[in-house]
Amino acid sequence: MPMIVFASIVRVRDGLPLSASTDFYYAQEFLECRRQLKALAQRLAQHPGRGSAESRDFHIYFSSSGDVACMAICSRQCPAAMAFCFLETLWWDFIASYDATCIGLASRPYTFLEFDSVIQKTKWHFNHMSSSQMKSGFEKIQEELELQPPAVLSLEGTDVANGVLNGHTPVHAESALNLRMEPVTALGVLSLVLNIMCAALNLIRGVHLAEHSLQIAQEEVGNILAFFIPSVACIVQCYLYLFYSSARTLKVVLMLAFICLGNVYLHGLRNTWQILFHIGVALLSSYQTLTRQLQERQSDCGV
Repeated sequence: MPMIVFASIVRVRDGLPLSASTDFYYAQEFLECRRQLKALAQRLAQHPGRGSAESRDFHIYFSSSGDVACMAICSRQCPAAMAFCFLETLWWDFIASYDATCIGLASRPYTFLEFDSVIQKTKWHFNHMSSSQMKSGFEKIQEELELQPPAVLSLEGTDVANGVLNGHTPVHAESALNLRMEPVTALGVLSLVLNIMCAALNLIRGVHLAEHSLQIAQEEVGNILAFFIPSVACIVQCYLYLFYSSARTLKVVLMLAFICLGNVYLHGLRNTWQILFHIGVALLSSYQTLTRQLQERQSDCGV
């Protein structure tokens, strides 16, 4: 039997299986371990980023970050460092293949079953590594496990060893995987500068109009909001470009819509060229945000 027997990718918040390896073993011990893995997946939101559980014949390992967790059933001879490196590799491949919005909207089990081909390829690679490759490839992750041991879960209950979780109060530990974005480009810096400038222009015009309106009439409330809302949207666009966020595509589209609608509403207070400038900056920023992805993979495992 191989070191890594089975792998599954699940959504953390509800344990929904998103993809899994399709090769199957019909041994009773394996089928029982599969049932235990499914039950454990329902409790991942309560447990830290890395953890393991031990059955009579197999070990179950999991590693979660954000709303995605990778789980594996391994033989008892499989080193923990190998299992976690395998899970981390799968996590990065899956996140690079599917947008957070698609993952969040998945409503049926195994929505991304086609990812099985990647799971199989990665599993084969790890199962056929030589001893020298294992020793050199897993040194860093072995150090991490020694510094911060993974939680050891009981398959019969919800107790967690190593003092991570005790009693009925769940503790959310820091994620095991650091989300790193691709480097900022020169065009990205330009979009940030233009966005900040547009936000400042909108804020200044909005404040000036608010002061004027309080002295004269209340009919300008719509125009004031049409300045303030795009100003806030510009700042949010800067944040979305610089930092990873779940449902990022949806947020980018919403910010772009706020900026476009606000500037169209201000047609009487801005000329066409000014409106086109603000919308153009918003489009540039949206494009830069959507094309700046997570780094494909960390090099911690050396494989």
